Amino acid sequence: MFEKLQMAPRDAILGLTEQFNQDRNPEKINLSVGVYKDGEGRTPVFQTVKEAERRLLQQEASKDYLSIEGLRDFAAAVQDLVFGPDHEVLRSGLAVTAQTPGGTGALRVAGEFIARMQPGTRVWLSDPTWPNHVGVFRAAGLEVRSYPYFDPSGNCLAFGRMLEAMKAIPAGDALLLHGCCHNPTGIDPTPGQWAQIADVVQRGKLLAVVDLAYQGLGQGLTEDAVGVLTLCREGTEMLVASSFSKNFGLYNERVGALTTVAASPQAAQVALSHIKACIRANYSNPPAHGAAIVATILGDAVLRARWEQEVRAMRERIHQMRRLFVRTLKAKAPQRDFSFIADQQGMFSFSGLTAGQVKALRDKYAIYVVESGRINVAGMTESNMDRLCQAITEVLKI
Repeated sequence: MFEKLQMAPRDAILGLTEQFNQDRNPEKINLSVGVYKDGEGRTPVFQTVKEAERRLLQQEASKDYLSIEGLRDFAAAVQDLVFGPDHEVLRSGLAVTAQTPGGTGALRVAGEFIARMQPGTRVWLSDPTWPNHVGVFRAAGLEVRSYPYFDPSGNCLAFGRMLEAMKAIPAGDALLLHGCCHNPTGIDPTPGQWAQIADVVQRGKLLAVVDLAYQGLGQGLTEDAVGVLTLCREGTEMLVASSFSKNFGLYNERVGALTTVAASPQAAQVALSHIKACIRANYSNPPAHGAAIVATILGDAVLRARWEQEVRAMRERIHQMRRLFVRTLKAKAPQRDFSFIADQQGMFSFSGLTAGQVKALRDKYAIYVVESGRINVAGMTESNMDRLCQAITEVLKI
């Protein structure tokens, strides 16, 4: 069987990192994969993570399996982080959480759960979206459709067209929403727009699936949860996929969570039982170490305060890089307006570069950007900014 196989295509994002690693140019820049870099171009380990690991190492007494749904303390910490400690869904027992291998794992479990419980359900993704959304949900057995999201003429949210398209989605279908820091555009709905989206979800009887991969990297931990909180209305069902790769720097620990919000405590527990069945038939139970780190930090008031400072510093550096990027491009290419990049949120920016310009950046300057023109702003540094902007200025002539 293997002799008959053809090579599978490279992943649209991780495949670029493979090329980057093989590139011998000492001035190469990787702005493709969504990994945060500090001012020295390194992906640092949080000091709070180091302290949590020290404590865990001292206290560790067993390597026994976790339960199917993972660490109970981790689940409680996730719910507190997403909803706040006094939210009605928590007081009423409407939310249940299962630990997963990363945010991607949470999305895949969500997809399989939906496909099992309601065969024939379609999942609607924003256009554009994170490329792996399509693969994950199709692999889970769901039909994938899209709704308008980005207006290239104004580099802004196509909110009117988006809302009308959402109103036409059949009842019972799943609507994938980026909780904050939309990937790839960096453009989020305003609180008022979230309220209108929530109206459509409630009236249209849609299942909201919120991908919350960047909480804390946009405007703040609480501010970035406004979409989820706005969707929490009486009788509304929702799935929230959380990732802790970015806001804890735990990329290779694969720490995620799938939280289900149901209309009643009984329905929440029934849903969790089916989610556990999906997990058991997949990876059986989750890895412990990364989730224990998150639970340790969020469960200690001092550590949590220090962690929030680290997240704030990360967020502020990303905003600083956005502003420096815009200023440097304006100085080098005053005929083009890139000011919209400073108003976007999170790690990514939809730059407006064409596929040909992206290829030229890679081939001529060893600067790696996703073909769509999405740039990882968090990969920029003060030291590589001038070379980056000069190269972009040159390829804009193509």
